Amino acid sequence: MTDTDQPDAATGASEEPGADRPFNKTTALWVLLATIMASGMAIVDSTAVNVALPALSQGLGASEIQLFWVVVAYLLFLSSLILVGGVLGDMYGRRRVFAIGVGIFGATSVWCGLAPDPTQLIVARSFQGIGAALLVPGSLAIITAYFPESERGKAIGWWSAFSALLVAVGPVLGGWFVDQFTWRLVFFINVPLTVFVLWVVAQHVPKSFGDSADQAVDWIGAVLAVLGLGALSFGLIYGGKFGFAQALGGGAIGGGVGALIAFVVAQARVRAPMMPLSMFKSKNFAGANLLTVLLYAPLGGGTLFLPILMIEVYDYSALAAGAALLPVVFLLATFSRYAGGMINRTGATIPLVVGPIIAGLGWAYFALPWFSGNYWTTFFPGFVLLGLGMSIAVAPLTTVVMTAFDQGKAGVASGINNAASRASGLVAVALFGALVMLIFNRDLAVAVAGIDLPAAALAALDAQDNLLTAAQIPEGLAPDMAAQLRTAIDESFLAGYRAAMWLSLGLAAASALFAAAMIRYKPEALE
Repeated sequence: MTDTDQPDAATGASEEPGADRPFNKTTALWVLLATIMASGMAIVDSTAVNVALPALSQGLGASEIQLFWVVVAYLLFLSSLILVGGVLGDMYGRRRVFAIGVGIFGATSVWCGLAPDPTQLIVARSFQGIGAALLVPGSLAIITAYFPESERGKAIGWWSAFSALLVAVGPVLGGWFVDQFTWRLVFFINVPLTVFVLWVVAQHVPKSFGDSADQAVDWIGAVLAVLGLGALSFGLIYGGKFGFAQALGGGAIGGGVGALIAFVVAQARVRAPMMPLSMFKSKNFAGANLLTVLLYAPLGGGTLFLPILMIEVYDYSALAAGAALLPVVFLLATFSRYAGGMINRTGATIPLVVGPIIAGLGWAYFALPWFSGNYWTTFFPGFVLLGLGMSIAVAPLTTVVMTAFDQGKAGVASGINNAASRASGLVAVALFGALVMLIFNRDLAVAVAGIDLPAAALAALDAQDNLLTAAQIPEGLAPDMAAQLRTAIDESFLAGYRAAMWLSLGLAAASALFAAAMIRYKPEALE
């Protein structure tokens, strides 16, 4: 770090609104553009990949386990290191760490797009997650550091609005790339965006630092978080395929749980923990984070299988499968602000109970035994219920988290809650994946036994037992037998998918119960 990069020696923090220049509206626009585009890359990439999974399976010959790891590898390093990324920005300069994160994300996007096999894609996605862990917390930190208090709320509002918009754009854009070009373009699109963001950062984004007096990186916590979440995910995924009684799955699950217990112990002992346990003495904060884990888990695990079902079983195009989720985003964008104002009249408990219940009804609708029908009867009502329930719950949940402590701890509280939602999605992908694989393999084995396939066809099918619905019908079968086998494959996947939807309902219901038991937030108007 050069002398000009150092924070003010007397205060340990940069001058507000920026470290090297006063507030300027033109610069502010550039700062917003850079942070929105960078965080947008991470959002679009993560949401577009889900729609591209069937094409990945066919293009790279990826097995069901490898497909899960394409998603899990990214989430693992993002969720484990996102708090570390925030601390590194405070210590070494938010602009510098943000730019490094953007550079890593862009470079590894090229690696993902060029990956010749599933293994390289999974490794590249891991490093992509590291880049995202540096840029995601940096985007909001840069906004908070540069904008004065009078302008900060409006700036964060713009950032949030575009983030919500990009959540909608990701699946649609990814589906269009897959249908019209190639799944590889989902990753290559990040290259020009990376170059542009890095140029804006170099030319227009001012330096800023956090209070460096007590800053330290909790590397022990970071390593234990990666090991714990990684081993737990590994155990769940492989246990779902080979059985949890086997040492491969069971040992990994036990090791993951042990590492996560060690993580909690370490957080009570290290000098600067990434997740201060003292904050969980607040019942509202503890309840809000538990609610986050339970409510967001289905969004990570449940929505992973919806595009696969649409594309592989219902023959939707990738673009149509991506666009199918638009009602959820529309409702979130439209009604969240009204739900945020609702707590001034009702308090937070009521919307945090009602919202998850309505979302749970959406998951229950997805679990109904539809096997035919158009989008408006099979999926649209479920998406409306899910979107309405989430729009009622999200804003009050955020309010409880951000008001559990004074402003001095608001950033840490937000970071912990953000990490909780992403870690929840990570574990949910592994857990839901294990559940779907177990039921799919069990039901397909029973169905195939009743079809009386020739030995050669059985061998060809066994060779594809890792491909779920992407498995190809063996050549040479009579038309009626081939149709029976295709129906058996689709129905076996549908059975696993329905179990995942029922699990999503159970998690949503549990979040409503915990909200009723733990959340006691009331604004001053209701005191």
